[in-house]
Amino acid sequence: MADETRPAFAAERRERILELVRANGAMALREIASRVRASEVTVRRDVRALEAEGLIDRRRGGAALPGRLGYEQSYAQKSGQAAPEKLAIAAAAARLVEDDDAIVLGPGTTTEALARELVGRQNLTVVTNSLLVAEVLAAAPGVEVVMTGGTLRGSIRALVGTAAEQALAGLRVRLAFVSGNGITAERGLSTPNPAVASVDRALVACAQEVVVLADHTKVGADTMVQTVPPEHIAHLITDNHADPEVLMTLEDMGTLVHVAVLEVDRGE
Repeated sequence: MADETRPAFAAERRERILELVRANGAMALREIASRVRASEVTVRRDVRALEAEGLIDRRRGGAALPGRLGYEQSYAQKSGQAAPEKLAIAAAAARLVEDDDAIVLGPGTTTEALARELVGRQNLTVVTNSLLVAEVLAAAPGVEVVMTGGTLRGSIRALVGTAAEQALAGLRVRLAFVSGNGITAERGLSTPNPAVASVDRALVACAQEVVVLADHTKVGADTMVQTVPPEHIAHLITDNHADPEVLMTLEDMGTLVHVAVLEVDRGE
């Protein structure tokens, strides 16, 4: 009887995996395993089976829909994904920022969360192309916000294009906090859109050190356009659900990895 029911259960689980990947574009194996209540070994086997049917593509530590290297999630999709992890990452990132600092905050929902952590800082200068970051810090009395010009890209609520890049030329800050759509040991940080990648490169070119903020759904994921090569990433701040193999490889390459432990996981 067990043998008869097992294929049906596997089929249901694989259908659920396909639904999750379709909804998110790309997901880490750890996240999929948690959502379908199965081991990563089982999920890895399911992903192989779905790939053999041409339904999804395997990525290092994750899965994506075929041809989704260029897929860009909407702001609504991003804001609802891994929200507790982003808050924990933002709190950890804020500890790297000092009063009287000059920093860059790139676009993204995680950098938006970091901006909220910085509202009470004194004599802080923040350079950004993100409307979300600027709105959070607009009423912060101790923070001066320097915005780029550019063309509004609504999907990420940020300014891109030549005007944005030119506004960043000649600036120098201590740290650049950026978040893309994926980070791997092979290619570093990446994003699906060339225009976004171009401005991100200009943002990090301003900084003495680059800090990548990436929750576990992005660790091990790869997208179309490289933003920051792995050897240029000084710090990676992620959460305790990230793929440890990817983190260890990045550490071996010289990146200082900070792992923010979620409140619900403390004491385990």
